[in-house]
Amino acid sequence: ILNHPGNDFDYGDYAPANSTDVQEFSQVFLAILYSLVFILGFIGNGLVVCVLVKHRNQSNLTDICLFNLALSDLLFVFTLPFYSHYARVGQWTFGDFMCRLISGSHHIGFFSSIFFMVVMTLDRYMIIVHAHRVARFRTKRAAIILTVLVWMLSLFVSLPDFIFIQETEEYQEFGCDYPEENKVWESYNLFTTNVLGLVIPLLVMVGCYSRIIPRLVNMRTAKKHRIVKLIICIVVVFFLLWAPYNISLFLEFLQEREIILNDETWYKNVKLSITVTEALAYTHCCLNPIIYAFVGEKFMRRALQLLKKLMPGYSRDLSDSSFRKSSVMSRGSEITSSFKL
Repeated sequence: ILNHPGNDFDYGDYAPANSTDVQEFSQVFLAILYSLVFILGFIGNGLVVCVLVKHRNQSNLTDICLFNLALSDLLFVFTLPFYSHYARVGQWTFGDFMCRLISGSHHIGFFSSIFFMVVMTLDRYMIIVHAHRVARFRTKRAAIILTVLVWMLSLFVSLPDFIFIQETEEYQEFGCDYPEENKVWESYNLFTTNVLGLVIPLLVMVGCYSRIIPRLVNMRTAKKHRIVKLIICIVVVFFLLWAPYNISLFLEFLQEREIILNDETWYKNVKLSITVTEALAYTHCCLNPIIYAFVGEKFMRRALQLLKKLMPGYSRDLSDSSFRKSSVMSRGSEITSSFKL
């Protein structure tokens, strides 16, 4: 997010010849990973959107949040082919307008996806821990208002990309980055990416699920342990995919300020670390449909019905009951039913 692929080729005081191995690795690795994430993210999130649109008349607050989470991930993955090309050829070839549009859209998709995950976490917390207080407030109108606020907040946080990032030219090569006079906004991006993109969401998830898990453990349901494992999986996957990238960005920030060692070896290692951890973090948008949608009993039935219509004869031996039996959800309690999507 902070360091777009082209930035990996900004070698500062070091001669490019000394960093060609990092550059060549980035060109191949990022181009392939971005392409794979685009394909998988488009298919998974596209199916989520199709199913929820088809059943929009039966949607609730969870469905609306899930729909917008999928839209956020789609917006995010639609920018990746541009960055895949950027990484492969080593320079930006799409002009100034597309530079601003793609960078801003990339940021909006990133932040809105994480913000909707936070909203869904808070919603699950309220409906399980304070079910009797909030049930009457979980209306479509409330969901729509919340959705508009999240998108507006995401746009506001991403405005510097639309305004200050531009097509740059150095040594007859074009890039898409902040110009020297606006480099201060890189610190802003580092702050928002780390604090709004990792620290606050992680604190909210850990805080909410630490209250949810004891409630589920004390419930009389045979599926409670599988539900607990699902919840732990959500937090662990989010942390494992995003924390290394944010740590790498912070190390680069410390290097640029010469707070930590900044010799050529460390410089190349941090650049390589950013390249690898960034690509891995981006795979999270492929996992969101699996974590939030495909584990849901109701969603699986709807997805199966849609696939049967699109591909006649597909999985005829799989009935709705097979998903009900294998689902991690339980019908035995009003509380566990809040996990059905």
